[in-house]
Amino acid sequence: MFETLSAPAPDKIFRLTGQFAADPRPDKVDLLVGIYKTAEGRTPVMGAVKQAEARILETQETKSYVSFEGDRAFIGAMRDLILGDAVPSARVAGVAAVGGTSALRQVLELVRTLRPAARVWVSDPSWPIHAAMVDHIGLARGTYRYLDRAANALDRAGMLADLSGVAPGDVIVLHGCCHNPTGADLDLGDWAEVAALCNRTGAIPLVDMAYQGFGDGLDEDAAGVRLLAREVPTVFVAASCSKTFGLYRDRAGVALIVTSEGAVAAAQGQLTAMNRNNFSFPPDHGARVVQTILTDAGLRALWEEELNSMRETMVQNRRALAEALRVETGSDRFGFLAAHRGMFSLIGASTKEVDILREKHGVYLVGDGRMNVAGLRASVIPKVARALAEVLA
Repeated sequence: MFETLSAPAPDKIFRLTGQFAADPRPDKVDLLVGIYKTAEGRTPVMGAVKQAEARILETQETKSYVSFEGDRAFIGAMRDLILGDAVPSARVAGVAAVGGTSALRQVLELVRTLRPAARVWVSDPSWPIHAAMVDHIGLARGTYRYLDRAANALDRAGMLADLSGVAPGDVIVLHGCCHNPTGADLDLGDWAEVAALCNRTGAIPLVDMAYQGFGDGLDEDAAGVRLLAREVPTVFVAASCSKTFGLYRDRAGVALIVTSEGAVAAAQGQLTAMNRNNFSFPPDHGARVVQTILTDAGLRALWEEELNSMRETMVQNRRALAEALRVETGSDRFGFLAAHRGMFSLIGASTKEVDILREKHGVYLVGDGRMNVAGLRASVIPKVARALAEVLA
């Protein structure tokens, strides 16, 4: 069966992670995988998560199945976190998923089932899984301009021009906040333009919400998707709990559909059937942790305090690196780093320059020049700034 097949190419990021682990240099710097790290270089378990897990351990009396759709309390808590009071809960269908990636997969499979001729529009650049998943599922794919690489800022005109060609039933993939890999986000005016475009063309927005709270705050980061929910008849959301709850390995996520009250039962049935056909029952532990935190005032306050600290650390990393680069280069060429939000920015390096940064300086970036600013810490910022200034001169 497999004799004539070749093994697929290994994931580029995790191949580089292996190279980093094998690199003997003590001053090497890992800016690869999108995980948060403390000043000591650790990815901690959040205090609110530890307390929630202890409570679950003490009170949970069964490991029996929950349901195909997952725990409704978790789904409701995530719906409220993301959508707030933008729409009545009676207009929202939802299921738990195996992390945010699985939520994205469930929505795209639903699109293929209901609208097989739909084209899915993905930003250029975007998280690589977006395009790979659309292609793997077999849907048509379009791309729209997103980053003005000269200015390292949103290419607003290019984005809207490219999306003017969408057709009724097409799907536009949008990053809810903290765009991966660019760090350049839409402002509320841009979200309003996208909403108007969807209403004018009949396209459906699909918001990938992986970093809520990492940009400007929980409500601020959800303002765009809430605007869409108020203005556009149908909105898809795929949300992850990996980053903002630190539940990377526990795979907690949710898929939501905002639709009319008359259609919500059908949407719920379709999502539940997708879960049943793909993995039956979604995992519950991470979801139960999130639900426990979001529905307990004390735990939620602790979680928000920790989340705010994580966000502020990334903001400080951005400012410190931008300032160090200003000193090294004598210019504000890298000032965009301080203006971007979230874990990632594209540093403007070619593949060859990324190789030099790794081989000569021990600074590990992804091949397209994506940097995880959450992997920085005060002790390594001067080294990273000197390396970038030298190689990108």
